[in-house]
Amino acid sequence: MKKKSRIADFLQLQGAVVVYSLSTVAAKLASEHEFLSFKYIFFFGLEFVILALYAIIWQQVIKKFQLSIAIANKATTLLWSMLWNFIIFSTGITPFKVVGVLVVVLGVIIMNSEASAEEGHLSGSSEKADKEEKA
Repeated sequence: MKKKSRIADFLQLQGAVVVYSLSTVAAKLASEHEFLSFKYIFFFGLEFVILALYAIIWQQVIKKFQLSIAIANKATTLLWSMLWNFIIFSTGITPFKVVGVLVVVLGVIIMNSEASAEEGHLSGSSEKADKEEKA
């Protein structure tokens, strides 16, 4: 049961990162239009709306994670930005970009696995302390 909630928490964290990465898309779209034109203001405003939504989601997410783990997961923004650039702006994905993103994702996986190991160790020691108190 706890593992399922952990997966749901992780998906919520990645959802926050995806929302954050969409702000870069809105910023890029704004930059393609003349300063203070209607489309510029629209996309610039959209960026602020996305960032406000992200801030609300992020505040809920960081309650469930150590801050260092949440920030490490935020690095996956690189992956999402690379995908948005490819899908929306037809920017090529080079082998160097893929390797860079893989290194970042590997680092995030390591951080998450170490946090899970620490969490298991800490909960195990607290259960032991509870048993000793009852004895």
